Amino acid sequence: MLSPATEAAHDPTTAVLWFAVAIYVVGVLGIVIPVLPGLLLCVAAVLLWAAETGGTIAWITLGIVVVIYATCLTLQFLLPGRRMKREGVGGLTLTLGVVGAIIGFFVIPLVGLPIGFVLGVFAAEYVRFHDLDRARQATKSALRGVLHSMGIELGAALLIAITRTVGILAH
Repeated sequence: MLSPATEAAHDPTTAVLWFAVAIYVVGVLGIVIPVLPGLLLCVAAVLLWAAETGGTIAWITLGIVVVIYATCLTLQFLLPGRRMKREGVGGLTLTLGVVGAIIGFFVIPLVGLPIGFVLGVFAAEYVRFHDLDRARQATKSALRGVLHSMGIELGAALLIAITRTVGILAH
Protein backbone atom coordinates (compact mmCIF):
# COMPACT_ATOMS: atom_id res chain seq x y z
CA MET A 1 0.00 0.00 0.00
CA LEU A 2 1.28 3.46 -0.89
CA SER A 3 1.62 6.22 1.67
CA PRO A 4 -0.70 9.22 1.16
CA ALA A 5 2.24 11.39 0.00
CA THR A 6 3.38 8.78 -2.55
CA GLU A 7 -0.19 8.20 -3.71
CA ALA A 8 -0.72 11.95 -4.27
CA ALA A 9 2.53 12.20 -6.23
CA HIS A 10 1.56 9.16 -8.32
CA ASP A 11 -2.02 10.31 -8.98
CA PRO A 12 -2.31 10.18 -12.80
CA THR A 13 -5.38 12.35 -12.75
CA THR A 14 -3.50 15.59 -12.09
CA ALA A 15 -0.95 15.42 -14.94
CA VAL A 16 -3.34 13.87 -17.43
CA LEU A 17 -6.10 16.22 -16.35
CA TRP A 18 -4.08 19.28 -17.28
CA PHE A 19 -2.94 17.76 -20.57
CA ALA A 20 -6.54 16.83 -21.37
CA VAL A 21 -7.67 20.37 -20.49
CA ALA A 22 -5.14 21.72 -23.00
CA ILE A 23 -6.44 19.34 -25.68
CA TYR A 24 -10.00 20.39 -24.81
CA VAL A 25 -9.17 24.09 -25.17
CA VAL A 26 -7.58 23.44 -28.56
CA GLY A 27 -10.72 21.49 -29.48
CA VAL A 28 -13.01 24.40 -28.60
CA LEU A 29 -10.78 26.71 -30.62
CA GLY A 30 -11.08 24.19 -33.45
CA ILE A 31 -14.85 24.65 -33.36
CA VAL A 32 -14.59 28.41 -33.69
CA ILE A 33 -11.67 28.34 -36.17
CA PRO A 34 -12.56 25.26 -38.20
CA VAL A 35 -9.06 24.04 -38.97
CA LEU A 36 -9.03 21.20 -36.46
CA PRO A 37 -11.75 18.64 -35.69
CA GLY A 38 -12.79 20.60 -32.60
CA LEU A 39 -15.46 18.49 -30.97
CA LEU A 40 -13.58 15.30 -31.72
CA LEU A 41 -10.58 16.71 -29.82
CA CYS A 42 -12.89 17.44 -26.88
CA VAL A 43 -14.01 13.80 -26.90
CA ALA A 44 -10.36 12.69 -27.22
CA ALA A 45 -9.50 14.73 -24.13
CA VAL A 46 -12.14 12.86 -22.12
CA LEU A 47 -10.95 9.55 -23.59
CA LEU A 48 -7.38 10.33 -22.51
CA TRP A 49 -8.54 11.14 -18.99
CA ALA A 50 -10.76 8.04 -18.79
CA ALA A 51 -8.04 5.73 -20.10
CA GLU A 52 -5.43 7.07 -17.71
CA THR A 53 -7.72 7.35 -14.69
CA GLY A 54 -9.71 4.17 -15.19
CA GLY A 55 -12.62 3.09 -13.08
CA THR A 56 -16.32 2.81 -13.67
CA ILE A 57 -17.08 6.49 -13.27
CA ALA A 58 -14.43 7.50 -15.83
CA TRP A 59 -15.76 5.06 -18.43
CA ILE A 60 -19.39 6.02 -17.78
CA THR A 61 -18.36 9.65 -18.21
CA LEU A 62 -16.75 8.79 -21.55
CA GLY A 63 -19.87 6.89 -22.62
CA ILE A 64 -22.07 9.89 -21.89
CA VAL A 65 -19.65 12.13 -23.78
CA VAL A 66 -19.76 9.83 -26.82
CA VAL A 67 -23.58 9.95 -26.77
CA ILE A 68 -23.44 13.77 -26.65
CA TYR A 69 -21.00 13.73 -29.59
CA ALA A 70 -23.20 11.40 -31.66
CA THR A 71 -26.28 13.51 -30.89
CA CYS A 72 -24.40 16.63 -31.97
CA LEU A 73 -23.38 15.05 -35.27
CA THR A 74 -26.97 14.01 -35.93
CA LEU A 75 -28.32 17.48 -35.14
CA GLN A 76 -25.65 19.12 -37.29
CA PHE A 77 -26.61 16.89 -40.18
CA LEU A 78 -30.36 17.37 -39.84
CA LEU A 79 -31.08 20.93 -38.75
CA PRO A 80 -28.88 23.37 -40.72
CA GLY A 81 -28.98 21.26 -43.91
CA ARG A 82 -32.76 21.03 -43.87
CA ARG A 83 -33.10 24.78 -43.41
CA MET A 84 -30.66 25.56 -46.23
CA LYS A 85 -32.43 23.17 -48.61
CA ARG A 86 -35.76 24.77 -47.69
CA GLU A 87 -34.27 28.17 -48.54
CA GLY A 88 -32.97 26.87 -51.87
CA VAL A 89 -29.26 26.43 -51.17
CA GLY A 90 -28.15 23.27 -52.94
CA GLY A 91 -25.47 20.75 -52.09
CA LEU A 92 -23.30 21.82 -55.03
CA THR A 93 -23.38 25.40 -53.75
CA LEU A 94 -22.18 24.28 -50.32
CA THR A 95 -19.49 22.12 -51.90
CA LEU A 96 -18.23 25.11 -53.90
CA GLY A 97 -18.35 27.15 -50.69
CA VAL A 98 -16.10 24.58 -48.99
CA VAL A 99 -13.72 24.65 -51.98
CA GLY A 100 -13.67 28.44 -51.72
CA ALA A 101 -12.95 28.15 -47.99
CA ILE A 102 -10.00 25.84 -48.62
CA ILE A 103 -8.58 28.13 -51.28
CA GLY A 104 -9.19 31.15 -49.06
CA PHE A 105 -7.39 29.47 -46.17
CA PHE A 106 -4.21 29.17 -48.22
CA VAL A 107 -4.48 32.57 -49.87
CA ILE A 108 -5.25 34.48 -46.65
CA PRO A 109 -4.22 32.29 -43.67
CA LEU A 110 -6.93 31.78 -40.99
CA VAL A 111 -9.24 34.65 -42.02
CA GLY A 112 -9.39 33.36 -45.56
CA LEU A 113 -11.45 30.35 -44.51
CA PRO A 114 -14.74 32.20 -43.86
CA ILE A 115 -14.04 34.74 -46.60
CA GLY A 116 -13.44 31.96 -49.12
CA PHE A 117 -16.61 30.17 -48.03
CA VAL A 118 -18.73 33.28 -48.47
CA LEU A 119 -17.20 34.08 -51.85
CA GLY A 120 -17.56 30.46 -53.00
CA VAL A 121 -21.26 30.30 -52.09
CA PHE A 122 -21.93 33.74 -53.57
CA ALA A 123 -20.14 32.91 -56.84
CA ALA A 124 -21.90 29.54 -57.16
CA GLU A 125 -25.33 31.07 -56.63
CA TYR A 126 -24.63 34.00 -58.93
CA VAL A 127 -23.51 31.66 -61.72
CA ARG A 128 -26.56 29.48 -61.05
CA PHE A 129 -29.22 32.23 -61.12
CA HIS A 130 -27.50 35.34 -62.59
CA ASP A 131 -29.22 37.39 -59.91
CA LEU A 132 -27.32 39.37 -57.25
CA ASP A 133 -30.21 39.46 -54.79
CA ARG A 134 -30.74 35.70 -55.06
CA ALA A 135 -27.00 35.09 -54.61
CA ARG A 136 -26.97 37.36 -51.54
CA GLN A 137 -29.97 35.57 -50.00
CA ALA A 138 -28.39 32.15 -50.58
CA THR A 139 -25.12 33.36 -49.05
CA LYS A 140 -26.96 34.65 -45.97
CA SER A 141 -28.78 31.35 -45.66
CA ALA A 142 -25.55 29.36 -45.96
CA LEU A 143 -23.88 31.55 -43.33
CA ARG A 144 -26.83 31.10 -40.99
CA GLY A 145 -26.57 27.36 -41.50
CA VAL A 146 -22.85 27.35 -40.74
CA LEU A 147 -23.34 29.50 -37.63
CA HIS A 148 -26.24 27.29 -36.53
CA SER A 149 -24.04 24.22 -36.93
CA MET A 150 -21.25 25.93 -34.99
CA GLY A 151 -23.72 26.80 -32.24
CA ILE A 152 -24.81 23.18 -31.99
CA GLU A 153 -21.17 22.12 -31.74
CA LEU A 154 -20.36 24.73 -29.08
CA GLY A 155 -23.42 23.64 -27.10
CA ALA A 156 -22.21 20.04 -27.27
CA ALA A 157 -18.73 21.16 -26.15
CA LEU A 158 -20.33 22.84 -23.14
CA LEU A 159 -22.30 19.70 -22.28
CA ILE A 160 -19.12 17.64 -22.64
CA ALA A 161 -17.28 20.03 -20.31
CA ILE A 162 -20.04 19.78 -17.72
CA THR A 163 -20.16 15.98 -18.01
CA ARG A 164 -16.39 15.75 -17.74
CA THR A 165 -16.30 18.03 -14.69
CA VAL A 166 -18.98 15.97 -12.94
CA GLY A 167 -17.03 12.82 -13.81
CA ILE A 168 -13.80 14.24 -12.44
CA LEU A 169 -15.47 15.42 -9.23
CA ALA A 170 -17.27 12.10 -8.80
CA HIS A 171 -14.07 10.14 -9.36
